[in-house]
Amino acid sequence: MILALDLVLVVLSLPVLLAAGYLFVATLLSSRLPVPPDAEPRKFRFVVPAHNESAGIGATVESLLGVDYPKARFDVLVVADNCQDDTAECARAAGAIVLERQDAERRGKGYALLLAFSNLPADVDAVVVVDADTLVSANLLSAFAKRLAQGAVAVQADYAVRNPNAGWRTRLIAVAFGAFHIVRSRARERLRLSCGLRGNGMCFSAALLAEVPHDAFSIVEDVEYGLRLGEAGYRVHYADEAHVYGEMVSTASAASSQRRRWEEGRKELVRRNGLRLLRAGIARKNRVLFDLALDLLVPPLSRIAVSSFFGALLGAGLSYFAGRLAFSAVSFGFCVFAVLLYVLRGWSVSGTGLRGLLDLGLSPVYVLWKATLRLRRASSPTSSWVRTKRERHSD
Repeated sequence: MILALDLVLVVLSLPVLLAAGYLFVATLLSSRLPVPPDAEPRKFRFVVPAHNESAGIGATVESLLGVDYPKARFDVLVVADNCQDDTAECARAAGAIVLERQDAERRGKGYALLLAFSNLPADVDAVVVVDADTLVSANLLSAFAKRLAQGAVAVQADYAVRNPNAGWRTRLIAVAFGAFHIVRSRARERLRLSCGLRGNGMCFSAALLAEVPHDAFSIVEDVEYGLRLGEAGYRVHYADEAHVYGEMVSTASAASSQRRRWEEGRKELVRRNGLRLLRAGIARKNRVLFDLALDLLVPPLSRIAVSSFFGALLGAGLSYFAGRLAFSAVSFGFCVFAVLLYVLRGWSVSGTGLRGLLDLGLSPVYVLWKATLRLRRASSPTSSWVRTKRERHSD
């Protein structure tokens, strides 16, 4: 009877084992990437989609205008989309070019980007998308120029947390970003796969936007467009040394609505594309498509961690009653080890230090919060602007 239960648990462990193995491989391949050689300057345009961002848009524009790059080779465009405040005036005062749009039906970041991309000057070589609450590292454009010189047409910078010390929640988010954005992206770049798009700190060549139009309008328009690029035969390169820092909220109430909508949107994207891309990757022997499918199908870290932990407990119980080490204990034990290694690697690259490590002890609270979000379904994963409440702080 114990052997039969052990075998059942082993079978149940297989999906968790595959997901944990994916994280384990990513961790092993997450050492720092080499920096390409310098390249000739290209003409860039920063594009900042903004909705009611008057309080912070000035700081973002100033950060973009302050990058270490020839001033004649870039400009900043802010798309003030369906704003009810003075975002446009604040952006102009900070030195940005501004486009304003009002459309009660077609609302959201995707439509703002479509307007910006449709109005590119002929001399612009590439665009860089930056969120309206973001500061950037001074080397951002030079890092993108290096990748474009090597043949890349889409590049993603590291997307980090601007205010990690606002509270334990933002430090945990910084650790999660370190794992998801840095650890996975480094591994995928090392394997010459697509690191995917993160919505902030994205660079596209003008030629790419002409060939593969950015007609993505869901709440997860970045992931959606990244999949479309993969199907068109292009991968997103990762610029490890360049960073964009987005502001995160530290309270559950401020984050819950946006998080629910994002998870609903991603769930719909997985439903429509996960297995389809997996079949396409296998049929076409295309490892970029195959990896994009795996990245979609791998469950959130919280689910992998919970499944691994409880599976290991059951395996340990069977081992105790059987008087020997159960196969399921070994299987789930590896999953726990892989998850811990992945999380600790994420912490090590997050820059949160000892406080971040101590805050990992609160991760069960964070996991429980995310679980409750799934019980409170969002009304619909639309693309409409739902602005998350900002928390003003000194940078």
